[in-house]
Amino acid sequence: MPILVGGTGLYLRALLAGLAPVPATPEPVRAAVRALYEREGSGGLHARLAARDPEAARRLEPGDSQRVMRAYEVIEATGRSLLSWQAEKHESFGGRAATLVLEPPRAELYDACNTRFEGMMAAGALDEAARLKARGLDPGLPVMKAVGVRALHDYLSGVTSLERAIALGRQETRRYAKRQTTWFRTQMPGTARMPDRYRAESKRESLALVERLLLTGGG
Repeated sequence: MPILVGGTGLYLRALLAGLAPVPATPEPVRAAVRALYEREGSGGLHARLAARDPEAARRLEPGDSQRVMRAYEVIEATGRSLLSWQAEKHESFGGRAATLVLEPPRAELYDACNTRFEGMMAAGALDEAARLKARGLDPGLPVMKAVGVRALHDYLSGVTSLERAIALGRQETRRYAKRQTTWFRTQMPGTARMPDRYRAESKRESLALVERLLLTGGG
């Protein structure tokens, strides 16, 4: 019986519920949209999207350049809104699954978040941020929005102190963990939860969950 472990809810939902059957956009369309973005910026492209696909534009922030470009590419290439494609029935993996979310006490979770960012710094996050900064990439790219990147770039630019940058990196990590917790509660409300990963009861409850899956096919 496969056991998948991870922390990204969207990946889990894609596995269990499938992905929207959005067709690939041709390279000429992607190149044209990229040229529009470089000429008009994310705000200009967002305005164009609002004229073509108002609902998609309402759901996207103008500064979210990657998603704005993707939505514009889809309607340009297919004549249909990305939301229309996403509303179609998805093809899931077709198997049975039980899901389990670990929810340790908030204080313990936040301590782990702080330790995680400190570990990133010890592993060379500042050097990595410096190399990234030197490339002069578009601030709207996903890699530029990674936890801690902006704070470390501010330090490297002399805008803030290293101590402050580390504090902001810890804070970003905690906020990310909080968003994950909120996502699972709202998007997967029926998911079983273990409030404390260290209790003996957690092991028994987890095994009971697996037994229910094997015996009845339900989580």
